[in-house]
Amino acid sequence: MTPVPAYHHGNLRSTLLAAAERSLRQHGAGQLSLRELAREAGVSHAAPRRHFADRQALLDALAEAGFARLHAELRTALAAAGTDFGSRLHAMAAAYLRFATEDAALLELMFTGKHREGAEHLVAAAAGPFGLMHDLIVEGQARGVLEPGSPDRAGIVLFATLQGIATLVNGNLVAPGLLDGITRTAVDQFLRGSRPR
Repeated sequence: MTPVPAYHHGNLRSTLLAAAERSLRQHGAGQLSLRELAREAGVSHAAPRRHFADRQALLDALAEAGFARLHAELRTALAAAGTDFGSRLHAMAAAYLRFATEDAALLELMFTGKHREGAEHLVAAAAGPFGLMHDLIVEGQARGVLEPGSPDRAGIVLFATLQGIATLVNGNLVAPGLLDGITRTAVDQFLRGSRPR
């Protein structure tokens, strides 16, 4: 039997997070184990504890990284969309739904994690991507494209629509190939329904 090597990994934290994300995609959060991740990384079973005090700390780090990636993807989509508000809203919605359907288990972990008591760091991490969505609604109202009023209320309607689409796709009730068309239709309907009267 070959002994497990002692801690020697130069970038163990990122290696463990990458392995954890792969495991999350394949098996869900319930199957994540620090011991298994250590074995996969080729380090002693105690080595991950230098970076993650326990399994929950690993899950929180995964969720935090997920919010950072979602924020970056939304920013990239908005930057590429130009200045037209409709194009920006379509780009943001498409980027969010791509993330929500390609990384459904991670998104679920992100949402459940941030509502756990003592997870203020995840609430702060979530403020990035959801702040972009909020700011986009405010932008639409300032341009006169969306009716004035509470941006939170309009944002919740939009987010509920997007999350509902993601749930249908992730639950195999809607074919993934239909996602782009449904997203376009949903955003168009939101824009029509939110025009100033």
